[in-house]
Amino acid sequence: MSRKYFGTDGVRGRVGKSPITPEFVMRLGHAAGRVLVAREHLPHGERPAVLIGKDTRSSGYMLEAALEAGFSAAGVDVCLTGPLPTPAIAYLTRALRLQAGIVISASHNPYYDNGIKFFSAFGTKLPDAVELAIEEGIDAPIECVASSELGRARRINDAAGRYIEFCKSSFPNSADLRGLRIVVDCAHGAAYHIAPHVLHELGAEVVAIGAAPDGLNINDEVGATAPKALSAEVVAQGADLGIALDGDGDRLIMVDHEGTVYDGDQLLFAIVKHRRSEGTVGGVVGTLMTNLAFEHAVAALGIPFARAAVGDRYVMELLQEKGWLFGGENSGHILCLDRHTTGDGIVSALQVLAAMRAEGGTLKALLSGLPLYPQKLVNVGVAKGFCWQDCAEIVAAAKAAETSLEGQGRILLRPSGTEPLLRVMVEGRDNARVTEVAETLAGVVRTVAAAQGAAGDAPVH
Repeated sequence: MSRKYFGTDGVRGRVGKSPITPEFVMRLGHAAGRVLVAREHLPHGERPAVLIGKDTRSSGYMLEAALEAGFSAAGVDVCLTGPLPTPAIAYLTRALRLQAGIVISASHNPYYDNGIKFFSAFGTKLPDAVELAIEEGIDAPIECVASSELGRARRINDAAGRYIEFCKSSFPNSADLRGLRIVVDCAHGAAYHIAPHVLHELGAEVVAIGAAPDGLNINDEVGATAPKALSAEVVAQGADLGIALDGDGDRLIMVDHEGTVYDGDQLLFAIVKHRRSEGTVGGVVGTLMTNLAFEHAVAALGIPFARAAVGDRYVMELLQEKGWLFGGENSGHILCLDRHTTGDGIVSALQVLAAMRAEGGTLKALLSGLPLYPQKLVNVGVAKGFCWQDCAEIVAAAKAAETSLEGQGRILLRPSGTEPLLRVMVEGRDNARVTEVAETLAGVVRTVAAAQGAAGDAPVH
């Protein structure tokens, strides 16, 4: 069954436009509540309860109230945390033995977007069957339970402290961060009052930027999607390293003392290499966008590697299928399932720092073992529904391009999931050759797309 509202990471869109409206979100909360009531077998008289957290967008207040009303009408109690990272909600839902966790966030998007994502009682993304059951009830009229059965709301006042302690527990008890000066960029998002405390309490001298949210500045030229601000501040402060999170705290990018930026592939490699030195690593999952150098590097360590579709949801699904613990995306979503049930920027940063401490050197030295291969990405505008596999000319050009790389690179053609674009990506050892092949292949796609009435190139996202 196709999804009408849910994407790969919940429901997301522009605030005030369908589906991110108060009326829809209330119906979403009611539908989710009805599904929970039907699925849960609790002792007589005990109502299901959910946890609701949010990031720092001004629209979060409105959507939080709408969700609370929907759940209450369905007879579900609500626990509120206020601004808290997405992985914190996953952890607290499990720790408090609640039936579900809900996060109001649009992650790395601008402030004028927002979204709703769900976690199960086990701190994992909801199974497809449950999401589909919720979708089936969204368009139905709201039927309010009797007044005596309405859900009640309460605030979890120690939520932030609980999560801070959880993050610290993922770092080795025998180690600390004393002597390190760390700049942390919280993207004016949900981790603004969490990440600095975690690092400080582990002994680091902390300089926080992107830690003054006003409801409108989340991800605005700061955070994991805009690491230039962090690079400049690390150099200006003479710091040892920098940590950048995104608006909801599940994405990580790091910077060394020279201001050099390291992406999710490099950070995941550092974690996996360190874990292997401590014992056995079953295997690692990346995505179609994972750098070929990563695949070659883990193979040299004797570690199996598999690629999933782009999206941390698909990385998780493949990890569960194979029974492995480590995976991630080059965008900075990193999964360490021996530490958490979901991707967590702070916890992932602590795993990199633990590896750095064990090696006894700098972040630059730790991450020098994975020089990434050059990648060239060209977005070509195409008609809606365009299928490149049906175009013999493009298929032939892609095969010729891959052959021309002589086993020293790879080609990836991938439709955008949100825009009428075909992403043409080429990577390999030689930058000039990679650029030449990408432009040639993109030119073929552009010609075919133009013949079908599509637009031209679009910016890289």
